[in-house]
Amino acid sequence: MYLQSKVITANMEGWELFVNSLLPMITGAIQYTIPLTLISFTGGLLLALLTAMMRISKSRVLQIPAAVYVSAIRGTPLLVQLFIIFYGLPNIGINLDPFISAVIAFILNVGAYGSEIIRASILSIPKGQWEAAYTIGMPRWQALYRIILPQAARVSVPPLSNTFISLIKDTSLASLVLVAELFRKAQEIAARTYDFLLLYVEAALIYWGICFLLSLVQIVIEKRLDRYVAR
Repeated sequence: MYLQSKVITANMEGWELFVNSLLPMITGAIQYTIPLTLISFTGGLLLALLTAMMRISKSRVLQIPAAVYVSAIRGTPLLVQLFIIFYGLPNIGINLDPFISAVIAFILNVGAYGSEIIRASILSIPKGQWEAAYTIGMPRWQALYRIILPQAARVSVPPLSNTFISLIKDTSLASLVLVAELFRKAQEIAARTYDFLLLYVEAALIYWGICFLLSLVQIVIEKRLDRYVAR
């Protein structure tokens, strides 16, 4: 009976801790995780489009820097990039706020991976589309803007959506540069209570819930886009 009573008490304490820690974690997600994701993805998408345009241009002056940037970012871990920006740059006199450091790292990362998605989407458009645009007098930039990019955008939505969902999870790395996002809150509470398993599982469930909702949105968007695809 004594042992059973201890188990019940422990379960009640665990449930109380689960409930009490839910609000700080959700607050961290709303204040830092979600804004960090949205800002980084928007900036990264713009950088990705610019980089993709440089990669497909006919100028070597534009191609080479873009290719080096993509290779460097894709060839090094995101965590290392984050540490270089936050912990390394102060050695040369550049001190950045933790949130700004995380935004820069994530923008550079999304820009590199997103540029390859956009570039592949553009290259997947049949050459006949370019030729048709040229025959009606469109210059290259106009053909790209009015004919090619709208078609490439539809092709790139699924992989870019996956990148966005992955970015939600990657923001947990910002906890290592002191950004008080969702996982950082879980770490702080766990450091006080020593109940690491419960709190980290709780954080994982919150991440899972956010990503699941985003997956549902992705499915809806893809179904709407499929209406314009010839069967």
